[in-house]
Amino acid sequence: MTTITRNLPWFVKDLGVSIVGQKCYVSLVENLDLSDVECIKYSLSKGLGLGIVVGGSIMKVPQFLLIVNARSARGLSLPAYVLETLSYAITLAYSYRNEFPFSTYGENLFLTIQNAIITLLIIYYPSSTPRLTRAHAPTTGRVAVAAIFMILAGLALVSLPRSALAPLQLATLPLSLFSKLPQILQNHRAKSTGQLSAFAVIAQIGGCLARLFTTATEVGDPLVSAGFALALVLNCVLGLQMWMYWGKDEREDFGRIGVAVEEKQVSWQPEAQKVEVIIPPQSPGPKHPSGRKWARKVD
Repeated sequence: MTTITRNLPWFVKDLGVSIVGQKCYVSLVENLDLSDVECIKYSLSKGLGLGIVVGGSIMKVPQFLLIVNARSARGLSLPAYVLETLSYAITLAYSYRNEFPFSTYGENLFLTIQNAIITLLIIYYPSSTPRLTRAHAPTTGRVAVAAIFMILAGLALVSLPRSALAPLQLATLPLSLFSKLPQILQNHRAKSTGQLSAFAVIAQIGGCLARLFTTATEVGDPLVSAGFALALVLNCVLGLQMWMYWGKDEREDFGRIGVAVEEKQVSWQPEAQKVEVIIPPQSPGPKHPSGRKWARKVD
């Protein structure tokens, strides 16, 4: 078997070396040494990291589609998404400037972009259920201002020195806390999760679990690990709320539609009044000298 693994095509070998490194590739692939625990953990971490990066590129797409299809951001907290986007952007800048492996933070790039788009959609679409008799005009001006502010904030993070990014990375801990609390409180008050995507919440729980393992294996930075641990706890709370309030949105929407149809069909109609028309008997008309009655020709 090792004869085959040691003579794999060059592009397969180069891909394997680029992922797990020369040492672990020779140990696990060429020599098939499954007793090398260190390389097995490292390879598993790399595989999980790449999976998270790929998953992060589509994690928020269902949330995006929910908002666009419903043309409403009902149940989504704007402050929560603003703070979460800022937290992702800071972690992205901190990891990039410290030259961490891309597999340990790459999903933050895609999540920052997706969260920024969702934040703009929350501003663009109404955050509450629109009334049937009232049209909501899109606030394109606010969207433009928010987009410009996001671009400027991104440029500011990129231009900051590495020494200034460490305190910002530490600040992602309270940012993670305050980014989830508005959404959690809003769900609790409404007893509903609105347009919140279950796929995104579940994917974030799994991503945080995997990131705790990859960070401990490849990076070992306590600031990054603490951020993922706190995010895991808060995402689990959101997942619990999704389970508690599951199906309530459909019942509310059905009841709202039923009331709207009933109100539309019921209209005020005054009771019809009966009018009696009395036609007096006709008196005999004058007779013609010939003895015939007058007759009128109708053209």
